[in-house]
Amino acid sequence: MRKKSSMNLMSDWAPNLHPLLVHFPIGLLLAAVGVDVMGWMLRCNRWLRHMATLLYVLGTLTTLAAYFTGRAAAQTVWLPGMAQAVVKEHWDWAFRTVWFFGLMTVIRLVVLWPRARDPRRVVIAALALAGLVGVVLLGETGDRGGRLVYQFGVGTARE
Repeated sequence: MRKKSSMNLMSDWAPNLHPLLVHFPIGLLLAAVGVDVMGWMLRCNRWLRHMATLLYVLGTLTTLAAYFTGRAAAQTVWLPGMAQAVVKEHWDWAFRTVWFFGLMTVIRLVVLWPRARDPRRVVIAALALAGLVGVVLLGETGDRGGRLVYQFGVGTARE
């Protein structure tokens, strides 16, 4: 069991910060896509569109945090040889996910910035569909991360 120092803010059971952060972007971005699609279906509801944008911003920021803590975590945990390829795939998918949601969030903020006229319904539909593409990226990234933990035991206590 790891000795907890007074300067260490991590729990004894957590190998690093990544597993504590990784579920925030998943939840926030899935909620953003769901709210976005619902807002489009309800005749481009402005309030729901603004809520989705806030969720996208928060989800993108937490995606960045998860990405960087994951990169750092790989240096601190035991990795069996067979897991190396999956770590690389996980990093690649995470990188794509970070860039996709980062660009999408910036585009969304520019296109949907509060103004006198609402954007056309087709623009709102395109943003909602792009969010669904992001869900696929999240799923691919999460699948590789899950394989690392459940198939290879990365980040878990070894006897």
